[in-house]
Amino acid sequence: MECRVLSIQSHVVRGYVGNKSASFPLQVLGFEVDSINSVQFSNHTGYSHWKGQVLTADELHVLYEGIRLNNVHQYDYVLTGYTRDTSFLEMVVDIVQELKRDNPNLVYVCDPVLGDHGSMVRFIQCGAFVMDLLHAMGPDTVVITSSDLPARLGDRFLVSLGSQRHVRPDGSRTTERVRLEVPKVDAVFVGTGDLFAAMLLAWTHHYPNDLKMACEKTFSVMHHVIQRTISYAHELAGPGRRPSPPQLELRMVQSKADIEDPAIVTEATLIS
Repeated sequence: MECRVLSIQSHVVRGYVGNKSASFPLQVLGFEVDSINSVQFSNHTGYSHWKGQVLTADELHVLYEGIRLNNVHQYDYVLTGYTRDTSFLEMVVDIVQELKRDNPNLVYVCDPVLGDHGSMVRFIQCGAFVMDLLHAMGPDTVVITSSDLPARLGDRFLVSLGSQRHVRPDGSRTTERVRLEVPKVDAVFVGTGDLFAAMLLAWTHHYPNDLKMACEKTFSVMHHVIQRTISYAHELAGPGRRPSPPQLELRMVQSKADIEDPAIVTEATLIS
């Protein structure tokens, strides 16, 4: 059965960030993706120069209204990432709520874009407590992609955590929790969070009651894409030189096979 995603994220002409990071991987995994570009830039803002336009809340409403008037606003998922201002975010909330009324089974996948560069480290050191706190706010599935919790494999690894609530046939709830340890990479990538959110959407769709497998697939895709990207970037930069932002653009198309069927290289463990 066809599965359709409304993705409201940024867009770049050159490179992979926002919708450019999310749409292609979702499409090769069989999802129909309708994209609304919250910004349209020449490239991501990590470059020395960038130009472009920003979509306003009113313009977002006009685009959605066109979809709704044509009665083609039936979605299974809404995916959002970085949002520039409150008014735009409030319009996103209105859209999600309306779509939820039309389809109570719609799933909203939100990348909150938190924790970059250590700003949320103290918050996410409490692992399970934070995930329970987020569950209490509504989401059935919560994944913390990286934390400064101590890794069993040493300080060259980041700890990632996931938690998913399930409803038993008798109406009671149970929670599945997983932990992964992911090797650190000495480079700054842009668009990896957008790719991660898209892959988590895809693999939790394919494995709705198996967070362990969904996370292993998602993190393994990330591993393959990042390793291919860093290898290519170092090749372009040359010996002893640090790769530039253009050289570190994700090798997305070249990773198509790994996106479709990733070899599992990152294993999750179930935790209580």
